[in-house]
Amino acid sequence: MDFSYYDFRKRMKSQNIDILFPGWEAGKEKVVVFSPHDDDAILGAGYLLQSILVNGGEPFVFIFCNGNAGYSSPEDREVIVEKRKEETKAAYAILGLSDENVIRLDYPDFSVSSYMGWLLPCGGEGTFAQTLRYLRRIEATRLVIPNRYREHIDHEAVGRIGAFDGPQVGDEVLVDWGSPSPIRSFLEYAVWSDFSPEDALISGANPLVRANKAIKAPSAAEDVVIRALNKFITQKRIITRLLEARRAKQFGEGFIELYVDFDPRPTLNYEPYKKLISEIEREH
Repeated sequence: MDFSYYDFRKRMKSQNIDILFPGWEAGKEKVVVFSPHDDDAILGAGYLLQSILVNGGEPFVFIFCNGNAGYSSPEDREVIVEKRKEETKAAYAILGLSDENVIRLDYPDFSVSSYMGWLLPCGGEGTFAQTLRYLRRIEATRLVIPNRYREHIDHEAVGRIGAFDGPQVGDEVLVDWGSPSPIRSFLEYAVWSDFSPEDALISGANPLVRANKAIKAPSAAEDVVIRALNKFITQKRIITRLLEARRAKQFGEGFIELYVDFDPRPTLNYEPYKKLISEIEREH
């Protein structure tokens, strides 16, 4: 499948995935997508997962929640977690991911924020221990996180985990958890809510254009996503609404997926402050 990639801030279009992942090295890239719930990575980054494979990368999906709140029928309450596991396996197989590349962390729905950090007040280890060990073990090169802006309490928590814990993967700390291996770039995807206006405002761009990167995918890629989503039989009522909402992604004969490329550790630039101090001193 042919994918096109866009950089909105630079007004660039390319057939090269370097637009999304600078310095991409086919055959060496391991891209991890953090998915709060089992279907989020498909809904928000389904084209990206396919394009990673097309471009010689290896995609992984970390699913944080176990889906225990995802029942639409009361009779499914006690079996929903196991059913969702099987549905998830079938859905990601359609996207080309093996079972080994879909990692479940099994935190309860609507609760990830309570498990953030390393050592929990109540005892035991939190999300940091799992994510750092896994990311080092597979030597992740890129990290894709969910929208941190007004989308869902689990999406916000998982996004924060990626943004703050991801850079630690390459730090010389906790080295008995695996050899440090820096993650080279970070992307943020949206499932249904718009992104924060922060990047647009800082860049001086139109605040209505909050994403700064995009993929345009062929209709065949959307067909793959639809087939994958239809594997979530227990989510049929919810999925029906989400499928209808996906029509907004259509653009001509293709479909678009939006991202924010961000720096999780922006360097403090002292020059504007020095300039301001000089101006103030001249005025006085």
